[in-house]
Amino acid sequence: MADTFTLSKDELILKEQSRIERELDSGTCSWSTKEKVALCCRILYKYGHDSGLSGQISVRSGSAEMITQRLGYGFDEARVSNLLTVDDDLNVLSGQGMPNPANRFHAWIYRDRPDARCIIHTHPLYTSALSMLEELLKVSHMDACVLFDDIAFLPNWPGIPIGNDEGRIISSALADNRALLLAHHGLVVVCSSIEEACIMAIQFERAAKLHMLAASVGNIREIDPELGRQAHDWILQPRRSSATFSYYARRIINDDASCLS
Repeated sequence: MADTFTLSKDELILKEQSRIERELDSGTCSWSTKEKVALCCRILYKYGHDSGLSGQISVRSGSAEMITQRLGYGFDEARVSNLLTVDDDLNVLSGQGMPNPANRFHAWIYRDRPDARCIIHTHPLYTSALSMLEELLKVSHMDACVLFDDIAFLPNWPGIPIGNDEGRIISSALADNRALLLAHHGLVVVCSSIEEACIMAIQFERAAKLHMLAASVGNIREIDPELGRQAHDWILQPRRSSATFSYYARRIINDDASCLS
């Protein structure tokens, strides 16, 4: 009989977590931060996060600096060469062009969340539709558990996020969660890595789609909270997030590697 057949589920989880850390090829070590940002933009575009010029991705690159996209370019046009480095006042430190003025609220989040390294804000279709209903996103599927007990809700729309008041409101509503649903607006994801933020944003939109589809035919049933938290922690293992990001990135590069230029 196999030795592992006598182990409990908790013991097997610990065993496999250790094995993932030792053996799973994360695949992202060779990409620079800017390459990851450009890849993340292309990945999100492919998975339904396109909304014209709306939405931003930023990565903390210093104590008061961030890498972000150039306003005027869509997610599908992101390249290493058209990314910007800006300070918290949105002054351009390197690159050509201007950032999205909505990046101001990113600076507020970075100020309030020292653990934050990457912020994604987008207006994908199903998330935006759900936001119009002014109701919480229901996490009731295993894949969506990446968000379980880790998503906040801002029920009142403060308007375009250009001012400092919006920065304070959004950062306060987010608190210590990784994700935030903005009523009449979209999503915000705040994570310690580009890879984790990308995966969480993809699953956020998929969770919203599942919510809308399930709610259209019946009542969504809640899952066991303990199992939900267990799944959340399992999915968000850093090395697993990196490996998943690498899978999506390879699909982008195989189709069009121009984002790395």
